Amino acid sequence: MKPQLEDTEFWVGTFHGSHDGTTATVTATRDDTRPEPYVWTCTCGASRSFPTEHGVWPTAWRHTHPTRFDRLRSWAARRFRTAR
Repeated sequence: MKPQLEDTEFWVGTFHGSHDGTTATVTATRDDTRPEPYVWTCTCGASRSFPTEHGVWPTAWRHTHPTRFDRLRSWAARRFRTAR
């Protein structure tokens, strides 16, 4: 299902996965009215924008499919944040 987009936005792709123990959906769009036309937005609230399409796919995929190192880093950050 495609999300509701503005009139100037075009849907590029959707990534389904999880991070931090919750399910996440990332939607990539293109909007030529912005300085950086490519952007992805996650249901967790995170987003990134890019000047070309080359950075959108790998970062959106890694956001929804974190590597073991990403999961370990996230776990350590949560652990030390709650220990203080």
